[in-house]
Amino acid sequence: MNQVNPRKLLHSKWTAATPENREKHFIVSEVEYDEEGIVVECVIEAVLTKRTQSINWRDLKQSSHWRHGWC
Repeated sequence: MNQVNPRKLLHSKWTAATPENREKHFIVSEVEYDEEGIVVECVIEAVLTKRTQSINWRDLKQSSHWRHGWC
């Protein structure tokens, strides 16, 4: 399981364990917090295609799907 600090999500880099459409490397491009500092939205961007998608930031903890950094 990956360690993920919600305060350090923005601009963090991730590698998909099973790439799709040649999209392997991602960067967290947007993080939105509520007034209590809880993450309400996390957007990742594929480095190769610049495609963005909203994900649940807790999914990044799953080491079977994501690896921290660019491998």
